[in-house]
Amino acid sequence: MKKILQSLPLRLLLGVVLGIFGGLIANEAFMNLVVTFKQMLGQVITFCVPLIVIGFIAPSITRLGKSASRMLGVALLLAYVSSIGAAFFAMLAGYGLIPYLSIITSAEGLKELPEVIFLLEIPQIMSVMSALVFSVLIGLGATWTKAERTIGILEEFQKIVLEIVTRVIIPILPLFIACTFCGLSYEGTITKQLPVFLKVIVIVMVGHYIWMTLLYLVAGFYAGKNPLAVVRHYGPAYLTAVGTMSSAATLAVALRCARKSSVLREDMVSFGIPLFANIHLCGSVLTEVFFVMTVSQILYGGMPSMTTMILFCLLLGVFAIGAPGVPGGTVMASLGLITGVLLFDSTGTALMLTIFALQDSFGTACNVTGDGALTLMLTGYAKKHQIGEDN
Repeated sequence: MKKILQSLPLRLLLGVVLGIFGGLIANEAFMNLVVTFKQMLGQVITFCVPLIVIGFIAPSITRLGKSASRMLGVALLLAYVSSIGAAFFAMLAGYGLIPYLSIITSAEGLKELPEVIFLLEIPQIMSVMSALVFSVLIGLGATWTKAERTIGILEEFQKIVLEIVTRVIIPILPLFIACTFCGLSYEGTITKQLPVFLKVIVIVMVGHYIWMTLLYLVAGFYAGKNPLAVVRHYGPAYLTAVGTMSSAATLAVALRCARKSSVLREDMVSFGIPLFANIHLCGSVLTEVFFVMTVSQILYGGMPSMTTMILFCLLLGVFAIGAPGVPGGTVMASLGLITGVLLFDSTGTALMLTIFALQDSFGTACNVTGDGALTLMLTGYAKKHQIGEDN
């Protein structure tokens, strides 16, 4: 019983339930404390993300040895193919389903969250993308020059980061998720916007599950392993992603889940999971494509042409690789495409941002869970090409 009560999935679920219940009965004074506490916890988590990226990716690249450059190229290709595949899947679903939908997009009468009592800012030592590039270059450079001392330092740094994840990030995540859902409940998003939320999101969520199933089936077939041996450990990561709405903030839990799988190589997990958390956003891409078509139908009386959507999907896959793994990162990074390729005006852009924000948590959960499938593909590739941990 004690082990069950201490399990991460149960603590995350309790955070969701207590957060929703607390938001329903909270007054403004209590919410002042909640939003302040959430902001503080969020700053701590955000600060640690670049450390996690450096601590896991750079040492993993050095362990790959002479095969590091090739594995990095394979990972980038997998992320791009998955993202544009999800985009084209959503495009076809949009042309088939949207003309028959009647979607209400307005939701008024929500409460406003009170202001933070005091703002605690803990700036990151560098941005997540800077950390990613730094990790790749340092890892490759140390491998090319056979810098044994630097490689040893990176190995020790990974152990330090792992302890930070275990002793700091994991314990505060349930509290952060509880504060997030408390705010949503207090605003009324979970109650007053539920009809709007359901009509749009159910279709997208079904698309998420179909795409994740396809990814895991392909990964299992390619690697010759049972994909259930990976995905069955991803419950805590999925729930964390729903609560944090951020692939980056979920990274610590995703690493923990992937490491429990018996079919994933440890070096591929340390290399692939942090990398894919920043470049593989299949769920967010799938959602954005379906939503831009929906918004176009509502505001402009029709969907973009097939040629325009194909161009949008191909470019969106590139933008997704560079998008930050933070709430709304994909849509924010691709605003230029929305206005430049699809020709959305300010009203369409604002509506797109609003609807995307309503479901961002589920798109993030799809991103995070899909990373496990791509890591399984990397494991299969390493085995097929006889790439050992010490090569």
